[in-house]
Amino acid sequence: MAVTITHVSGVPGGSGPDGGASSSGPRAGRSGVPYLLLLPGLAWLGVFFVVPILTLFGTSLQTKVDGGGVGDYEQTFRFANYLDAFGAADVQFGRALLYAGAATVLALLIGYPLAYMIAFKAGQWRNVLLVLVVAPFFTSFLLRTVAWRQILAEDGPVTPTLKWLHILPADYAVTASALAVITGLTYNFLPFMTLPLYASIERIDTRLLEAGSDLYGRPLVVLRKVTLPLSMPGIVSGTLLTFIPAAGDYVNATLLGNRNTTMVGNVIESRFFRFVDYPTAAALSFLLMLAILLLVTVYIRRSGTEDLV
Repeated sequence: MAVTITHVSGVPGGSGPDGGASSSGPRAGRSGVPYLLLLPGLAWLGVFFVVPILTLFGTSLQTKVDGGGVGDYEQTFRFANYLDAFGAADVQFGRALLYAGAATVLALLIGYPLAYMIAFKAGQWRNVLLVLVVAPFFTSFLLRTVAWRQILAEDGPVTPTLKWLHILPADYAVTASALAVITGLTYNFLPFMTLPLYASIERIDTRLLEAGSDLYGRPLVVLRKVTLPLSMPGIVSGTLLTFIPAAGDYVNATLLGNRNTTMVGNVIESRFFRFVDYPTAAALSFLLMLAILLLVTVYIRRSGTEDLV
């Protein structure tokens, strides 16, 4: 019995005269729709990110007008402003990176066990614990930092306890110290570390952890060889979300530190609002952004998570 196959053209979804898919129809007219949907976001980035960055860069190249008043500057494209700005605040610059790095490490050491416990051990209390993690955001950043001045004071609950345990010397003052600044940074940015870690750990298939235990892996070995590698995207995201804002922070150094603990953020704030030295403040801001961008790029490449962040 012979079967005749008839080619039918003009049927939706059929082939065109050349045997290929037809390019005519509604789809051809909708090819530019995704680009139109991107326009609002691109416009937002252009107005509120690109333009301020270019303005900041232009301000960093200005010089003071001869005989002008306070805040009178003109564009001279003086790139030496960057060398002058860094030379005047190199100590505060390095201190900011050091304090931010220490706070990031402490936040990771505190946040990882907390996120692991919430993801695997909390059970029905998981949502309650997640709310408690973000609960500090319900109050002002300034109020939380001021509260730490009372917590770390000589008559507060922390300092006398640490001295009684002989962890701190009897004559050591926690307030107005580098320890207080790092403690404040760690506390204020801890949720930025915990939440990405929780999101990454919660997605781990528990059967992989059980397989590691079945292969006679001790808990610490399973944690090091299975859990940590699988949660690396959360570790990278959390450390970036913690380190970047901590490096530019100046509130904790102002309220919890002293003159010997000022960070580059304090210098930028004072140059902008006290000395009205816009070029130096802008140059320091730009240098801080470039330094953070360089460190983040190296960190992501070394951690091997370019495609996961």
